Amino acid sequence: MYGSTEDVERTAFRNAEKKYKLYNDNTRKKKKPRAVDLSEVIDFKSISESYHQNAELPEGISAIQSDFDSPLFCLASHPGFYFIPGALTVEEQCRWIKESLTSFPQPPNRTNHNAIYGPLQDLFAAAKDNKVLIQEEQTNNFEVEIIQNDINVPTWNFSDQSGAFSSGVTRKSVPASVLLRKLRWSTLGLQFDWSKRSYNISLPHNKIPDALCLLAERMAAPTLPLGEVFQAEAAIVNYFGLGDTLGGHVDDMEKDWSKPIISMSLACKGIFLIGGKSREVPPLAMFVRSGDVILMAGQARECFHGVPRIFTDKEHAEISSLELQFSDEEDSAFLEYIRNSRININIRQVY
Repeated sequence: MYGSTEDVERTAFRNAEKKYKLYNDNTRKKKKPRAVDLSEVIDFKSISESYHQNAELPEGISAIQSDFDSPLFCLASHPGFYFIPGALTVEEQCRWIKESLTSFPQPPNRTNHNAIYGPLQDLFAAAKDNKVLIQEEQTNNFEVEIIQNDINVPTWNFSDQSGAFSSGVTRKSVPASVLLRKLRWSTLGLQFDWSKRSYNISLPHNKIPDALCLLAERMAAPTLPLGEVFQAEAAIVNYFGLGDTLGGHVDDMEKDWSKPIISMSLACKGIFLIGGKSREVPPLAMFVRSGDVILMAGQARECFHGVPRIFTDKEHAEISSLELQFSDEEDSAFLEYIRNSRININIRQVY
């Protein structure tokens, strides 16, 4: 979570986070999610359907026509904020889900695992094959080390389960499936240094795929003056599991704030909060479903925002179209993952 919990404990934003966060009521049989009042959560899918039928919109919400199947919806209270429900086709969603799990975490791109385990190659494939990550044996009483972004970490490699007990010696090991579930972020393009909260242009990285750059350029176009083009230079991919949240924060590390941040939602439905320039401003809550895109430009770039909740139960996750697409046996690992997860790809122009 960004910032200290103590600093935001009594703010309006923190109260909203607590309101929608997943809490369990323990019963004798199993944990049961505590009921949450969702009556004040904006539902742009429902608004879009109503708008197509009778061209009516709730007070404070306007629409801009675009070349997407849905118009861009705007909030009068948040200039520069745009919501495009169902902007991505099911096929596009599946493509970027697969890329987010197989390609985007690949070295030299960095993930939250780097600080402890160093660069992990083919994490998703290792989890699919039930492999474990094993720490290398010591050599000459010195632990083998590598240098990764100026941090000394032991050398770890994926192996079959039996590798953890070779030569009768138990070695430190972690199942790849556990590491996959603990994957929280990966970075594309220019690498973001979380410890320094800045972009480090010296770090090696894989180029953002051309298809994703073109998609971002198309998404950003309605927010830019005629003739200006969005250039995707960096992206952060967030991975959410059951109970995971993204605390209220402002994305303020980019040099050029005139360009929007493009946020693409994939897999399970969640709740997104957009507040004001301080945590004291009560935020608006809205559902974000797989395929939805949020654009934050202009004044909206300065607003606190976060994700207090995702829904993984069958009734509320709303991923039936994705489940159908991933129904083939060869896609079973992707299907298993999306049933309990949400992925968010947010793309930025840094300079």
